[in-house]
Amino acid sequence: MKFTRTGTLVLAAAAALTTGTLAQAADWSDTSIGYRYGNSFREPFNPSDISKNIVNITHASGYKYGSNFLNLDILESDSTDHGAQEAYLVYRNTLDLGKVTGKSFAFGPVRGLGLTAGFDWNTKNDPGYASKKRMFVVGPTLMVDVPGFLNVSLLLLKESNFPVGIASRYSYKTHPMLTAAWGVPIGGTGLSFEGYMNYIGTKGNDEFGNPTSPETNFDGSVFYDVSPFVGAGKNTFRVGVGYQYWRNKFGNPGTITGTTAKTPMLRADYHF
Repeated sequence: MKFTRTGTLVLAAAAALTTGTLAQAADWSDTSIGYRYGNSFREPFNPSDISKNIVNITHASGYKYGSNFLNLDILESDSTDHGAQEAYLVYRNTLDLGKVTGKSFAFGPVRGLGLTAGFDWNTKNDPGYASKKRMFVVGPTLMVDVPGFLNVSLLLLKESNFPVGIASRYSYKTHPMLTAAWGVPIGGTGLSFEGYMNYIGTKGNDEFGNPTSPETNFDGSVFYDVSPFVGAGKNTFRVGVGYQYWRNKFGNPGTITGTTAKTPMLRADYHF
């Protein structure tokens, strides 16, 4: 596997270094290593269900004027996806305009207003497409007043890719995404409901001249804190179940096989 262990270790080390740097300047921070598994993932143009093992490094932190979020997923598919390896990195920074200006932007159920910017980056070594996505995002964020957090953002996306079969990097039409991310504890039960949902508008023609379609991606999980059973601090060790629904994956229309995924998952993470 040409992406292989060396590339994986370099990415993981870079993510760990970045999270350490962010944590040093933070008012609060939470860093975790997680694992999830599902056996009904899908990929466009592939008629088979795919099993994937996914390891993630996640960091969230708050500083004087806002918050940071970074997540690196390292994914390995089974033979139905050529045993492909993929790395997918997401970074978001949200400036809290209330903290920046010293004014309140609260109204109704909204506790504050933010400006979010960041990027997505991925690489995958499958022989058919071999994605090399690069995407920059920016837009306003509503921070909803709930236990935990619920952020709703309208982001403008500038995406490009350089897969197998084209001569140079291709840029899609700039397009919008309505996205929500949440982490809400369920009373004092030790349970929490966490995840995100994206609705992404059409991005014009793809790199092969075919029209794209709007896509919907929901990824939600319920975690249970098992830390008390192993003598660890609150929310150190968690286990849970998740579910992903992804329609028109990567903007491919539903007429193409493999573009809709309905994937239950098992999950676990360790926070430090």
